[in-house]
Amino acid sequence: MTESPAVRPYRPGDREALDDICVRTAHNGQDSRPHYDDPSVFTAAFAAPYAQLEPELAFVLDDGRGNAVGYVLAAADTARFAERFRTEWLPLVAERHPAPAGPPATPDETIAWLLHHPERMVVPELAAWPAHLHIDLLPEWQGRGYGRRLMRTLLAALAGRGVPAVHLVMTVANKPARAFYDRMGFEEIEGVPMDDSVVCLGRTTGDPDRL
Repeated sequence: MTESPAVRPYRPGDREALDDICVRTAHNGQDSRPHYDDPSVFTAAFAAPYAQLEPELAFVLDDGRGNAVGYVLAAADTARFAERFRTEWLPLVAERHPAPAGPPATPDETIAWLLHHPERMVVPELAAWPAHLHIDLLPEWQGRGYGRRLMRTLLAALAGRGVPAVHLVMTVANKPARAFYDRMGFEEIEGVPMDDSVVCLGRTTGDPDRL
């Protein structure tokens, strides 16, 4: 019997679905497979390490049949997460996704460079927003209120751990995502040194039920 879609904690059995969701939404919110030789570099950098290192802050949207069709992932302390990323996670994936020998020359190398430089996550100007997050849903599940449910669940979990605020970095080109974050109460954080192609947004974790 099929139940209604619901947000639930991540389970190890969701790993394959997590990777699939990441790959199918990684290119400015669209499918990355036509643009990358090995799009699994996205999961290695932006999805799997969160489920591995902080599973208590990983939540999925279950379609009612046990299948994950969306997720929200977070690190409560970005500086600590970056340390663990280098020492515990990177050795597991570095061989498949080696660091570029020089400046990144291909789309795959650009993401591989990010993978091999977790310290890039630690930005002094973001100290007041110590946590950071990633949220993605398969296209057919977007625009139906499920992203709001995922975000509400994560914010409540962060607040329960005493984390005051959270930030995210997104590509400027992903206009639908920006509209979603605006509705979720995120605001642009000024004075953060970023490339012009991305923007940093943040909000407090309080009052998640008001979303």
